[in-house]
Amino acid sequence: MRVLVVEDEERLADAVAHGLRLHAIAVDVAYDGQDALEMAAYVDYDVVVLDRDLPEVHGDDVCRRLREGGGGGRVLMLTAAGQIRDKVDGLAIGADDYLVKPFAFAELVARVRALARRSHRSAVPLLERGGIALDPARRTVTRDGHPVSLNRKEFDLLRVLLGADGELVTSGELRKSVWDEYADAGTGALRVTITSLRKKLGVPAAIQNVPGKGYRL
Repeated sequence: MRVLVVEDEERLADAVAHGLRLHAIAVDVAYDGQDALEMAAYVDYDVVVLDRDLPEVHGDDVCRRLREGGGGGRVLMLTAAGQIRDKVDGLAIGADDYLVKPFAFAELVARVRALARRSHRSAVPLLERGGIALDPARRTVTRDGHPVSLNRKEFDLLRVLLGADGELVTSGELRKSVWDEYADAGTGALRVTITSLRKKLGVPAAIQNVPGKGYRL
């Protein structure tokens, strides 16, 4: 799961990002609406946690433009306003959920995960190759009909490799897709995760390493 936190109060944004990362969620942070739009143009986020009262480009405008862009990610709107009218307005412009500040962090995590389960459900069908089947909506994996239990990084790596449909995926592309920009995602972390994923998928080996270039399924 990849999440973009958009909040101009930097201490709050960083605290939210840190907390989500402790729950094994990859997080990027934007401190204004313009940066958020630029980042969303290059990364297909599962969930955007979006403060409504942003300077420069207002959160309402960010939400509208994200919807106009046709991305499958969900938007969780954050605001200090708690009136019913404010909630209705936020949902009307395309937000998928609404959370009033201050909020309980456990509730934020629960809502982000619930939205992520809905994200891309219609756009991303079951991914299959060589007897391996991955369901992005239910976050389940099977090989030859047998369930395979993966952690979040392994699941996200496999999803990227399956999505490439047998084409080579560079190590840099894998790190960018699975780890956020602040994470320690060097070649060592990638190799450890690939090794663990290979072991769990069993034999015959499903992942091919192309030395110096990357990996393919």
